[in-house]
Amino acid sequence: MLYKILAGIVLAAVIGVGVYLVAVDVAGESKENLSENSMENNLPKYDFPNAVIETNLGTVVVKLYPEDAPKTVENFKKLAGEQYYDGLTFHRVIPGFMVQGGDPNCTPERSKGSCGSGGPGYKFADELNPNTASAKEGYKKGVLAMANAGPNTNGSQFFIMVADVPLPHNYTIFGKVVSGQDIADKISLVKTGAGDRPTEAVVIRKITVQ
Repeated sequence: MLYKILAGIVLAAVIGVGVYLVAVDVAGESKENLSENSMENNLPKYDFPNAVIETNLGTVVVKLYPEDAPKTVENFKKLAGEQYYDGLTFHRVIPGFMVQGGDPNCTPERSKGSCGSGGPGYKFADELNPNTASAKEGYKKGVLAMANAGPNTNGSQFFIMVADVPLPHNYTIFGKVVSGQDIADKISLVKTGAGDRPTEAVVIRKITVQ
């Protein structure tokens, strides 16, 4: 009986990450610009490719995997450099599973409305080589991966694991948290409403890829 319950939880989680919740048209709306609050000049330095994700709850640093997922890392770097993520929110958080963000439809002004299906206006292919080290490790706590709506539908949405979950290898892994996992965990525990959406916005102030 316990096995069936656990299997049901995992299946629900898989379906939730793989499918965007609601389509929404927010053309003409502007994202909140919080870059002036960035600690860009004081960012920690590492000797490996990394992304610093600054939020209103704290900072998460991720080691990136350009060897395992070069297209995905390059896309993430491009969008971050364009300040695409600045002012967006973590729009879907599930304790014991993951926190998801990167949808241009999801800003603080709309954090209680419909969001979850947005992207940068293009899609690109999965990078799911089963022989990479990240694929062999799987979806462990701290893993950074792309959210999608099916095969080869990657855009801008991503998620950070806050627990080890045996997801099928359908989501491109392109990094792992090296600092600030406690912040990701904190985000996963905020109060949520319908669609696992935080009732108070968790804002991505800035993402810097180094």
